[in-house]
Amino acid sequence: MIALMIVAIIVIIFIAIYIIFGNEIKTVKERDPAAKSLLEVLLLYPGLHALVLYRISHKLWEWKIPILPRWLSQSARSLTGVEIHPGAQIGKSFFIDHGMGVVIGETAIVGDNVLLYQGTTLGGTGKETGKRHPTLGNNVVVGAGAKILGDITIGDNSYIGANAVVIRSVPPNSTVVGIPGRITRQEGRKLDLELDHTHVSDPVMENMTKLLKRIKALETSTGFTAPKDESDVDFMI
Repeated sequence: MIALMIVAIIVIIFIAIYIIFGNEIKTVKERDPAAKSLLEVLLLYPGLHALVLYRISHKLWEWKIPILPRWLSQSARSLTGVEIHPGAQIGKSFFIDHGMGVVIGETAIVGDNVLLYQGTTLGGTGKETGKRHPTLGNNVVVGAGAKILGDITIGDNSYIGANAVVIRSVPPNSTVVGIPGRITRQEGRKLDLELDHTHVSDPVMENMTKLLKRIKALETSTGFTAPKDESDVDFMI
């Protein structure tokens, strides 16, 4: 009898989660090709589980209940590998892919339809008080391992490339890569919601390639030849 009651409670909890977080569950299903069904997302996705516990802890935080909100967030961290401070503000259709190592600070603000990959940090830069964590606009995609630090703003529809370190605000419709983060694309229009890591350009490499081409043109026009122990192959990028 007790076992049946426990099973019934668990089923009711999952039904309630499915109803309340239906939008987030559908978002995961639509954006993750590995998700085979809504039930699989509901049962097996740690990013969704972390979000559910965050929503509860955030509401308790707003009610100024002591200890319990932080305890829930730390419990979620232990269970899912995702640490979201209950004071953070997160919009609708939020998706954390894989999740392990994601950290979202207390004063972070995240807009609607935001996608974070594993290892993402929305953190601070020191011991500042007040607003000290990033603000992400709507439709932002943050690649695996990226760090966005300080009270900066990432504009709507922007991409942050994998392992980028962003310490300055980014205008809307931008693509940012590198350490420190550099804007590689700013087209003034909404981009696709998926981040193609293999085709994000690197502004440093682009500039080096242009410089090498100019040097080669100068060598050709002046008749200069490279030292015998060097060849063009040594400098190909």
